[in-house]
Amino acid sequence: MTRSEPTIFTNMCMVYDDKGNILVQDRKSKDWPGITFPGGHVEKNESFVESVTREVLEETGLTIKFPELCGIKQFQDKNGARYIVLLYKTKHYSGAIQSSEEGEVFWIKRKELLKYPFANDFEEMVEVFENDRLSEFYYFEDEEKEWAFKLLEL
Repeated sequence: MTRSEPTIFTNMCMVYDDKGNILVQDRKSKDWPGITFPGGHVEKNESFVESVTREVLEETGLTIKFPELCGIKQFQDKNGARYIVLLYKTKHYSGAIQSSEEGEVFWIKRKELLKYPFANDFEEMVEVFENDRLSEFYYFEDEEKEWAFKLLEL
């Protein structure tokens, strides 16, 4: 029995400031449209921190520093690979925002986030970004073979 399995690594980053604002992206993707945070795939031979820094720059125009790993989301994709999203957050950035082909990026007040149409399961993911006791967003098949998720504490 092997312990290895096909795995896809991705990232997502919540960029915020000291004034109660967060940077969001309105994704154009047909597979996962709606409001979310910027992020993307980890490339071969790329570190996780380098990948999130690159993805945020490509999608927002901002150069981030000191991204803090604050959680993980994982699920099995439609091909059976384990899909892992490394969740980061930072308030250290420079530059001016610039939207990309991934979607429009803009600042909003955090308290107004619920007014926007989210990408699927994004609302629950925000809990992991903001709650220091939560560490993982995990999808699993329940007893009826339906997909369910749970938020796991440290």
